[in-house]
Amino acid sequence: MTTATAAPFRFFDAHVVRSARLGPSMVRVTFGGAQLDQFASGGRDQSFSLFLPHPGQSHPVVPTDAGTGWFARWRAMDPAERGVMRSYTVREQRREQGEVDVEFALHGDLGPASRWAGRARPGDRVKLLGPADPENKSVGFRPPEGTDWVLIAADETALPAVAGILDWLPAGTRARVWIEVPHAGDVRDLATRADATVSWLVRESAPAPRCDLLLDAVRSAHLPSGAPYAWIAGESGAVRGVRRHLVGERGFHRRRVTFSGYWRRGATEEDLRAEALSGAARDRA
Repeated sequence: MTTATAAPFRFFDAHVVRSARLGPSMVRVTFGGAQLDQFASGGRDQSFSLFLPHPGQSHPVVPTDAGTGWFARWRAMDPAERGVMRSYTVREQRREQGEVDVEFALHGDLGPASRWAGRARPGDRVKLLGPADPENKSVGFRPPEGTDWVLIAADETALPAVAGILDWLPAGTRARVWIEVPHAGDVRDLATRADATVSWLVRESAPAPRCDLLLDAVRSAHLPSGAPYAWIAGESGAVRGVRRHLVGERGFHRRRVTFSGYWRRGATEEDLRAEALSGAARDRA
C-alpha cells in the first residue's frame, strides 16, 4: 500500500490588497486571496516565487500545477507570455485574514519586478508558488544546536529576511547585525526579543561609491565568544567576501555559515537562473 503525501509547495492565486512606502528604497505590498489561508510560511527567511503579469496582461501565465516538471513547462513557454518569475521573502503572514506581506527593494524601472511594485494597485493579480508546509527547504536560517550567538550581514534586498529572522529569534539570543542600505531614510526600527545590536551602513554616506561596507564593518568588529552561527545575504560578491573573512580569518566552521547571493552586479535573475541550470546540467553530465 502506498501513502499519498502532500506536495510541499503549490501555486496560490492572489491579488494586491494595499501597498505602503517604507522609505526611499522599499515598498511593502500586501497580497490577499481566498487560497492564502493554506499558505504555510515557516517564518525567518522563508522564500517563495512570485509570478507577475507582463504589461497588458490581466494575470500572470503559469503552468496549471506545481507538480514535478512545472519549471520545465514554464521555461518552455514563450518568454513574452509566461509570467515574470522572481524570488522574494515573506515579511509577514496573517493566515486568518488570508494576507501575506512582501517588501520590495526599489530601483526604478531597471527591472520588471521593481517597475511592477512601484506601480502596484489594489486588485492587481499575481501568482505565488509557495509553501504548503511550514517545514520546507526554502527556509535557510537554521542555527545548529549549541549556537551561542548569531551574526547577520545583509543589504537592502535581504532586509525583509533580516526583519523576519529578528522577529523569530528567541528572547535573549545574542545577535550582531549589520544591514547595508542606499539611503538614511531606509533605516527603521526592527522588532525583536533578541539581545540584538543592529548597525546600519548607509551607502550614500560612504567615502567611496563602491567600498565594501559590509565586509569592512564585520572585519573591524569585536565579536562575542562562544559558538557562532552566521547568516549572510545580498549582493553575491559582498556575500562571498564576508563568508571568506568569517571562515578564513575568524575560524568559523563552514557548516555554521549560511550564505545566499540574492543578486549580482551586472546580472539579471534570468542570467543567474540560466547559469544555475547550466551548472546543474554539467554536474549531471
